[in-house]
Amino acid sequence: MALVLRSLLLPFMCFLITACAVSPTGRKQLMLVSEQQAIDASSEAYVQMLAPLEKQGKLDNDPALTQRVQTITKKLIVEAIKLRPETRSWEWNVKIIDEPDTINAWCMAGGKMAIYTGLINKLSATDDEIAQVMGHEISHALANHTAERMSVAMASSLGVLAVGVITDSRATTMAATAVAAKLAIELPNSRTSESEADRIGIEIAAKAGYSPYAAVSLWQKMAKAGNGKTPEFLSTHPAPENREQVLRSLIPQMMPYYEKARSNN
Repeated sequence: MALVLRSLLLPFMCFLITACAVSPTGRKQLMLVSEQQAIDASSEAYVQMLAPLEKQGKLDNDPALTQRVQTITKKLIVEAIKLRPETRSWEWNVKIIDEPDTINAWCMAGGKMAIYTGLINKLSATDDEIAQVMGHEISHALANHTAERMSVAMASSLGVLAVGVITDSRATTMAATAVAAKLAIELPNSRTSESEADRIGIEIAAKAGYSPYAAVSLWQKMAKAGNGKTPEFLSTHPAPENREQVLRSLIPQMMPYYEKARSNN
């Protein structure tokens, strides 16, 4: 068995070295799974993650807030599809998770999103700021960061993957990819991917009619939140150096998009 495992792992390690893709900004990305595989795994992980929360009555239990968030995200999705027309076929969805102490939001591959009430209420987030955080999250999916983080998670779980290959167990392999999809929203993003999501997100939000200035105020609020404890959002979204400065420098470029969107409303 050890010999078989070794014979499987050695080619797999070589595959790790060569399995690369390129992000929208030209950055090389480790890709052990295709985007479609990431979407399929994320759909399964999304259901698994939300099921216990639904049983606890923690999903979409404030109709007014649910409508507010859905209205914002629908506008963002329109702009995301314009940026990547193939995402029209994604089964876009957003859930509001009622956890007052959790400052977090995420978007899996395929547009499976969630935002926690703690982020909205603790930050006293405006519509513009909610749009910025969800635009940022949507941008992670558009830039295929989910598949990239899944690949990192899978690369650190070679034993699980090897068992699936050895036993030819599709169930084992699918379970492993679902776990990797869940880990993908829990693992920290790289600072480079954060910069990519910042850049794409502020543009999507501006084109949807939400103020670019809110990108700066959002991160200022985020940095002050937590009462001495790092918010969960910041643990998975490490701040690139000079994030606020970079976002502020993008505002003049984004204002024409914002003003055009506002004039069309």
